[in-house]
Amino acid sequence: MKTSDLVVKLLEEAGVECIFGVPGGAIEELNTALCRSGITSFVTRHEAGAAFMADGYARVSGKLGVCCSTAGPGATNLITGLASSYADSIPVCALTGQVATSVFGKGAIQESGAEGVNLVSIFRNFTKYSGMLLNVKRVQYMVEKGIRLAISGRMGPVHLSLPVDVMKMPAEKVTSPNCGVASKMFERQGVLDAAKALLSAKRPAIIAGWGTVLSGGAEPLFVLANLLKIPVATSPKAKGVFPESDPLSLGCLGFAGSPVAKEYIVERDVDVLLAVGTSFNEMMTGGWDERLRPSGTLIQIDADSEEIGKNYPATYGLVGDALTILEEIVYSILREVGGEVSAWQELADTVRRGARENNQCLGKLCRQVKERGQAQLTEVGELKEKHREVPLAWEGALYHPRQLVADIQHVMPADTLYFADIGTSMAWAIRYMVIDRPRSFFVSLGFGSMGYAVAAPVGAKQAAKERPVVALVGDGSFMMNGMEVATAVEYNLPVIWVVFNNSMYGMVYHGRKLFSPPVPEGIRSDFKRADIAKVAEGLGARGIRIDRPGMLTAELLAEVVASGKPTVLDVWIDDQVVPPIHSRIETVAKHYK
Repeated sequence: MKTSDLVVKLLEEAGVECIFGVPGGAIEELNTALCRSGITSFVTRHEAGAAFMADGYARVSGKLGVCCSTAGPGATNLITGLASSYADSIPVCALTGQVATSVFGKGAIQESGAEGVNLVSIFRNFTKYSGMLLNVKRVQYMVEKGIRLAISGRMGPVHLSLPVDVMKMPAEKVTSPNCGVASKMFERQGVLDAAKALLSAKRPAIIAGWGTVLSGGAEPLFVLANLLKIPVATSPKAKGVFPESDPLSLGCLGFAGSPVAKEYIVERDVDVLLAVGTSFNEMMTGGWDERLRPSGTLIQIDADSEEIGKNYPATYGLVGDALTILEEIVYSILREVGGEVSAWQELADTVRRGARENNQCLGKLCRQVKERGQAQLTEVGELKEKHREVPLAWEGALYHPRQLVADIQHVMPADTLYFADIGTSMAWAIRYMVIDRPRSFFVSLGFGSMGYAVAAPVGAKQAAKERPVVALVGDGSFMMNGMEVATAVEYNLPVIWVVFNNSMYGMVYHGRKLFSPPVPEGIRSDFKRADIAKVAEGLGARGIRIDRPGMLTAELLAEVVASGKPTVLDVWIDDQVVPPIHSRIETVAKHYK
């Protein structure tokens, strides 16, 4: 077989089922090999869309996402998408074409080798691994290495450059052992110390970050919180990893977050804080608020040792997989109180049924933390009542974005996957949506690329065809990557885009007004309102304009879901309603003087 066939075969063996990309001359050998494989190809309208779709596919499925492009500008168009995957630790493999090695340095069109625009070197800045396949005897090793790095440890994107002539060379697959990549290691003493600290805490709290989602740690997080009655806040990216309707939920902490989480953790005294899979970045900490530090012990769990203590000094730094370490902390707590430790699933089922008192070991633990636990529940309940949102009394001519978010979630099925784009649509969703299922709410906050949630849901829908997929995007974001609606139409992937159409870059427009003094409109942040419903229709999708309150009815949304067609809801929202972005403005004012 040719080297291109070997590359594709190795992808198939890694479980790759689909690839997103744009064709071109330098990658035709890969295209031909794909025709002989079982991998499904999706042609996107722009390479950035391909990278975002691969990310969305990986984010929802937990599997490796793959994107491809031709050489030169095709490859550079992948950069923003891969940088987003890198910032959010998403496993994506990017394959880019390359001119023949025989013409390196001669000025071939779209050459991107060492003597031109050195893309391998450029990609190294935002991938875990970037290499060019030059030696057929090293191809298998390099492809397997890239896949292994993408899906292990702190996951992330990788890049391989494929020269045309090398892809045409004959290659032979060698038998290689299936080396596992799952890292389930943990430091026993650190886990035991953490368990004792949580058990003896007077007023503990948990912050669950995106790493908890990536590890699949929702179940042990729920068990630990309910065993010890510890209130839980999540980062905006991890929204839903702990059910937000649970009595112990504080909601999101940080950007557009819950005032309940802020008051409980930041404004009041927490003596033991367990941080799981969070790097304490700007958007979660309100600009690294010093009040976030606990008065006693900070326990930080992260797959990346460099994150431990980076922004707040950790008392116990536990490096490893969040799921594994959370399970071990639970086991250590149960051993501390004595009694038999059940198998994990039996233990989890018992906790979810609320049958702790019927289990000797759990009953003893329940009695030990009963008084403190009741105080925690009471305090959280009082805070929720204190900060309860008053009903929205709205008489404006255009939709209020808060009402829009509420109407969408009220009607959509409980298993809906939501993507929120960077901008005011994200702020409204973080603040007002209630997400109870892990891996059901996605926002690319690490790199913060506008247009991400226009394209990524298409890949997500391919990964979860049985679940409705809704994208909440601003009109500014939609016009950056909106052509990918045509990709969804091409492959009959019924994504629903809800466009918050306010004829502006809302975060900038409102942010400028919130500063003191206000920032002048030099580079304007507003523009003429576009008829996005007509744009959608021109791309082959269903376009529905909703330009006044009351038009977005339950019957309409139910009909849109039942139609099974890619649909764009062009919702004209009031452009003067201020979104919940005040914490971001405070951070900028404090750190970017």
